[in-house]
Amino acid sequence: MSAPSLRQVRRPIEEELRIFRKYFKEVMKSRMTLLNWILRYIHKTKGKQIRPILVLLSAKANGKVSEKSYTAAALLEILHTATLVHDDIVDEAEKRRGFFTINALWKNKVAVLVGDYLLSRGMLLALENKYYTMLGILSRAVKVMSEGELLQMEKSRNPTLTEMEYFEIIKGKTASLLAAACAAGTASVTSDQTRIHRMEEFGMDLGIAFQIKDDLLDIEGQNTGKTRGSDLIDRKITLPVIHALAHSSGWEKKQMQRLIAKKKKSNSDLQTLFHWIKEKDGLEYARSQMNTFKNKAVDALSSLDDSKCKTALLELCNYVTSRRK
Repeated sequence: MSAPSLRQVRRPIEEELRIFRKYFKEVMKSRMTLLNWILRYIHKTKGKQIRPILVLLSAKANGKVSEKSYTAAALLEILHTATLVHDDIVDEAEKRRGFFTINALWKNKVAVLVGDYLLSRGMLLALENKYYTMLGILSRAVKVMSEGELLQMEKSRNPTLTEMEYFEIIKGKTASLLAAACAAGTASVTSDQTRIHRMEEFGMDLGIAFQIKDDLLDIEGQNTGKTRGSDLIDRKITLPVIHALAHSSGWEKKQMQRLIAKKKKSNSDLQTLFHWIKEKDGLEYARSQMNTFKNKAVDALSSLDDSKCKTALLELCNYVTSRRK
């Protein structure tokens, strides 16, 4: 049986997504000409919108989608967009998803201010509607994400990075926002803290599996739209590398660490690293860990009543771990 597509996952909330897109387009408007141009450009270059999908599926699986749910979806997408704008500045990236970044088109100062504007716009949207529970969920997510990013900057290029440190980084950097999406969506339809917490756990486990899949795609990737081995080129230590280092002899470990630390790697260097990671079962181990967290995410949904949205959330788990980019 083939892996589900994102289109299949979206099917139970097609009407809700249509309403959300219209709502989000209105939210992403400004009376300031330059800012409005930039916001319209961001809207046109949007990605898969996994976070709004998670918000709306979580809401509909736990109750009836409301205006509060659409606000939650907009908040998550605004927050995610702000973090991407700031990430591109830090990474000095010129393109994202094949489009020029905000900093490439309008320079860093404007990009920083746009990212700040988006963060404040999201928080004000929650305050204006007096959605204080949702604001708390998102504020905690911003805090954890910032800590994850800083920890990554401090540790991720260190060849002695431990598996525990790696998981701490990806929980903050990637998984926290997916957890917030599920929690906010659920909180938009119910005040049941057990349900909200369970869906937050689902999002966290799904987010960890999502990031490990990214690690695998970086090394195995074909037709992903990204340069194969970009993490290795950037000297970032990921889960397959951590496992390979842990299962190498002292001399071999030093050789590979020296190769990883090289600022400029030849194609031969990358091929050596790819072969070594595979030989040490780094890919196999990472895949096993990814499936462990995927299964934890699936288990977190066991208490939900059967519905098309529950099925879609289960399909999303399969999509995340089987995607090719």
